[in-house]
Amino acid sequence: MYKEIPQYGLRAYAMLFSKYGSKESFSQSELDWIVGKSMKKKIFALLLNSGWIKKTSRAKYKCNDPREIMKGLLEFKVPEIMKKSKRDYAFTNLSAVEIWSDYSYVQRGMEKSPYFIKVLKHDLDYWKNFFNKNNIPNYVNKGSTVGEYVILVPAEQINATERHGLRVEKLGNTMEIAKSNEIYLYAYNYMREKYHAAV
Repeated sequence: MYKEIPQYGLRAYAMLFSKYGSKESFSQSELDWIVGKSMKKKIFALLLNSGWIKKTSRAKYKCNDPREIMKGLLEFKVPEIMKKSKRDYAFTNLSAVEIWSDYSYVQRGMEKSPYFIKVLKHDLDYWKNFFNKNNIPNYVNKGSTVGEYVILVPAEQINATERHGLRVEKLGNTMEIAKSNEIYLYAYNYMREKYHAAV
């Protein structure tokens, strides 16, 4: 999984890639004349942990292909990350429609990929920290950015069930959302037929 990096890491990667490309190996000593020892270790740890470089031997590294990194930064990470969470949640609104309709309706693309997640009000700080640690932009009730992001929907209680390894709002609530807008008619009909349910 690739992660976004701060400017100092980006500059170090740019220097290493322009000098070695993605084929030739290099060592940490490449930064000896540029930065101090502690900063050098910090830069290499950042680049390695963020997936921008890889270790090829005990003391040698190679740059990963920048095209793969850029593509990887736009990959969908939220569903896998949610499986590591320690607090109650439920995918809600259009994200619930996606899950219950087995993704027959999909609201996302690489350019814009919102996830609507209901969380308990008193857990809001936990969730902000959780997504910030995973480099996922997040907003409360509304917001938008390029790529993948989360809209946190605070609630007093959560009534959810598990589907495809994720916590999601109950089918009845989800079908009401799908029925409320003609755009989601295909997903609504899919759910109605699959689950023999009508709302």
